[in-house]
Amino acid sequence: MGDQSRPDPDIRFEQEDLTHPDSVWCLDQYFAEINQRFVTGFDRNKGDTSTDGGFAPPTGAFLVARLAGKAVGCGGVAYRDGGFAEIKRMWVSDTARGQGLGYRLLLELEGIAHRAGYNLLRLDSNHALTEAHRLYRRCGYREFARYNDNPYAELWFEKNLT
Repeated sequence: MGDQSRPDPDIRFEQEDLTHPDSVWCLDQYFAEINQRFVTGFDRNKGDTSTDGGFAPPTGAFLVARLAGKAVGCGGVAYRDGGFAEIKRMWVSDTARGQGLGYRLLLELEGIAHRAGYNLLRLDSNHALTEAHRLYRRCGYREFARYNDNPYAELWFEKNLT
């Protein structure tokens, strides 16, 4: 990772609607990448992307990361029944990896959840996303019992912000 103590002033995190062209582009890139990386591929119909609608106020948020005005990453947070917020669809472009952007994006999503009154965060992942697992663990997430029925999830993580 790059130097995370000195944020790049050209990186902006902006809340966007899922229909915004940059949101659509980022999600298309995300789904294409996981389709290549997952051993079984990825089918949006089986991956229950219908709940992504929760990434809009008042039930959540969706962020687009921009570097010098160009979309280079995204992530969503949704407020779930049971008193927790769920982080989903985190992705960073190959062109922006290695600069601490994933770390900063995760912190931004955590901050949104915390400001909305959520101290418990959860996320799921697939075994193929080893870089993401290292990030989650470094940021204080611990493996947790299965909490959803995502057919592509093989690992589940939880973090308490208090």
